[in-house]
Amino acid sequence: MSALEQRSANRRSARVRRGDTERHGERPSRVGVAVVTVFMVGVLIYFMLPVYWLVVASTKSTSDLFSTPGLWFADLNLFSNLSRLSTYDGGIFWRWMFNSFIYSGVGSVLMTFVSVVSGYALAVYRFRGRAVVLGAVLGSMLVPQTVLAQPTYQLLVEIGLNNTYAGVLIPSLVYPFGVMLGYVYARSSIPTEILEAARLDGASEWRIFLSIGSRLMGTGTVTILLFAFIGSWNNFMLPLLVLNDQSLMPVTVGLNGWSQTAITVPELQTLTVVGALVSVIPVVLVFVGLQRYWRSGLTAGGVRF
Repeated sequence: MSALEQRSANRRSARVRRGDTERHGERPSRVGVAVVTVFMVGVLIYFMLPVYWLVVASTKSTSDLFSTPGLWFADLNLFSNLSRLSTYDGGIFWRWMFNSFIYSGVGSVLMTFVSVVSGYALAVYRFRGRAVVLGAVLGSMLVPQTVLAQPTYQLLVEIGLNNTYAGVLIPSLVYPFGVMLGYVYARSSIPTEILEAARLDGASEWRIFLSIGSRLMGTGTVTILLFAFIGSWNNFMLPLLVLNDQSLMPVTVGLNGWSQTAITVPELQTLTVVGALVSVIPVVLVFVGLQRYWRSGLTAGGVRF
């Protein structure tokens, strides 16, 4: 083979390798794959180990909970534990679960509506002070909620909303992270041309939002709803300060009270663990049910800021 033919063959081989690389990407080394696999397994264990312990501990009696290995099963007492959980103190645990559904269900829907409307307005309309409002929303995301709990409690006491459902629901309407997500989704999913065409056809601004904007933001709305529900379900500090009546407490505050009382009533330690397991189930169901919309919503919202 001549030198010219050899160079031509080398060029053809290089083109073939480049084509394979473009189609399939660079193959990672075995060491890289092994490192990533070990890291991801470690992350999985880190997140799943507490859940596994919770399941194991929920099947044990009070004596087995402290006398047997924490990560291994003993005698199966799950159903008897659930029965005692349902009957203890007149079934107050299910009252707490009902309250949590009210705070998280109603609160997350209202919170999502306020967030979507606010984000839509900030993305679509141009008005004086818009940049200041956006800056205030971003700045409020940096303030820990625990810092605002005490001032919020003082305001609620002054207007007479402490120890009421409204005292927990009204402060939850303001969700800066949801407003920012709504702003991002509105900017990335609502073309200005469609809004202008609707205005030319005589549609009002509310009609445009309800018929066009809310539908185009549907995936993002579900994502905000998921975050709002989980945040409301895990809310602890504000209900702890606002509520004194046990019949109004969410499950997070109620189980915390049981955990503190368990120092003198050991039976409550097992009931607290079983109650924690039961309280996790609604969050898991909501997350699994909305997972498809959540993943696609994050992708849609990350296109443009």
